[in-house]
Amino acid sequence: MNEKKHLNWAILGCGVVANEMAVALTKAGKSIYSVGNRTYEKAVTFSEKYQIKKIYKDFREMFQDEAVDVIYITTPHNTHIEYMMEALEHGKHILCEKSITLNSEELERAMNLAVKKQVVLAEAMTIYHMPLHKEIKARIDSGSLGEVRMIQMNFGSYKEYDMTNRFFNRNLAGGALLDIGVYAISFVRWYMKLKPTSVSTQVKYAPTGVDEQVGILLMNDAQEMATVALSLHSKQPKRGMISCDKGYIEIMEYPRGEEAVITYTESGKTERIQAGSSTDALYYEMEDMEKTILGEEDFVYINYSKDVMDIMTQIRKDWKMTYPEEE
Repeated sequence: MNEKKHLNWAILGCGVVANEMAVALTKAGKSIYSVGNRTYEKAVTFSEKYQIKKIYKDFREMFQDEAVDVIYITTPHNTHIEYMMEALEHGKHILCEKSITLNSEELERAMNLAVKKQVVLAEAMTIYHMPLHKEIKARIDSGSLGEVRMIQMNFGSYKEYDMTNRFFNRNLAGGALLDIGVYAISFVRWYMKLKPTSVSTQVKYAPTGVDEQVGILLMNDAQEMATVALSLHSKQPKRGMISCDKGYIEIMEYPRGEEAVITYTESGKTERIQAGSSTDALYYEMEDMEKTILGEEDFVYINYSKDVMDIMTQIRKDWKMTYPEEE
């Protein structure tokens, strides 16, 4: 990338995923211009680790800093809309961690402002950027496997019953749907021709009132179906399976998948596909983001994010489950 196309990145939040993005940016030789965090001391430690020169005593100064081109937001879900709106208002491009907002209304507001300010707004959803998922989607779109009929998704992790952590904490927008369900539903939407229009669920709540375990059945107008099983208190493999007319595709560790196996229906033969690396997941997000900002790629993934957020919002409405910010 030549000098005139140099983009200054700012990172908001200093958690685990922020460290991963800093590593990805550094590895790619990109400029981490600045960092901000609610706790200033953490920002200082982060800046020292990655040789970042600019630190904000008040992280909100980041939004007004004219030298900042792109802001990567890694704060809790329920803070995203406030920070995004302020940053977008000042003309910053935004790559925001999932779930990009709490609900559809918030996302629509942010998308409208991004259009008005002519900047790129995107969700840091690995599935839309991993080379493996792009390769598989191209295979399916080519028609070589026939039509997609059924998608089956699993995502379960065992979290201790610490009701103060973000997974179960209602005040931090906890729950399986927004934390891990967003991956599974994004996978479903990525491989379906159309947005699901029929959605039914079952849910088990944690003692805090957030969703701990969820089953979801989805279908769209093309009659493609999907099942999703989520849990925050029992381990499941991160497995995605796409059933087509002429074969089925299995992907393990699908949020950052690098390998898939196609089993062909007629012959029973298998084909292994390898593309990309799980360790470079955030690098792929960052690369796609920069290409879009620079006009080298038509970035349509926010439309997938909107469909996924519509589904999750409707599911929680059906449950009558809200977060404090929505009340």
